[in-house]
Amino acid sequence: MSKPGQTVLVALRRMIASGELAGGERLMEIPTAELFGVSRMPVRMAFRTLEQEGLLVRFGGRGFQVRSVSAEQIAGAVEVRGVLEGLAARQTAEHGLSEAGRAALEQCLVQGDELFAKGYVTEDDLEVYHDLNMRFHQVIVEGSHNPAIADALARNDHLPFASVTALAVDRQNMAGEFRRFNYAHMQHHSVFDALIHRQAARAEAIMREHANATLRYAEVFGSTLADERMTVILRSQ
Repeated sequence: MSKPGQTVLVALRRMIASGELAGGERLMEIPTAELFGVSRMPVRMAFRTLEQEGLLVRFGGRGFQVRSVSAEQIAGAVEVRGVLEGLAARQTAEHGLSEAGRAALEQCLVQGDELFAKGYVTEDDLEVYHDLNMRFHQVIVEGSHNPAIADALARNDHLPFASVTALAVDRQNMAGEFRRFNYAHMQHHSVFDALIHRQAARAEAIMREHANATLRYAEVFGSTLADERMTVILRSQ
């Protein structure tokens, strides 16, 4: 995708996540192109990508509409992700971590330890956690040597904010968010310990439970305070 297309894509993702573009709102190519000062082609490509990600749906024969998703749908997708990632952890433990995989996970753990050591987190800190969390999960899925898991996760992730590519953060309760994400990071330590000791059943159970730590995603759509207090950290591209 071109640079203008990436700019439009990232901006629209964040507008949808923040609620600035609400569920059911229509988007058309020409007005959107004028808003961002680009031609219609970058907008068209951004719309198609957002459709693939489950954020937009086609509206009749012209334009798109921001997808309306319930908290229950997202929670269900997060539960399915837990099952799939639990399977990935079990199979990774059975195969044994590669040296490269072990090194990558250890780097994520060290980075997370440094992040939480000061006893609080900022939104900038959680941007960092978002990236290391994505890497941690990706290494485990790849370590399973089971492409079907990655394919199933990709399909499940079409429900917006149901994947590890998004973190929902309550800006009015950062102390609570520190506890939640620090706990999730401690689960990373636990699943790593299970993986290196080839404890397949333990690794699967921890990874399935780990998905529950992300159920706050559902609050983005379920809370009437979402626009005021919730922010969503998304992948940059």
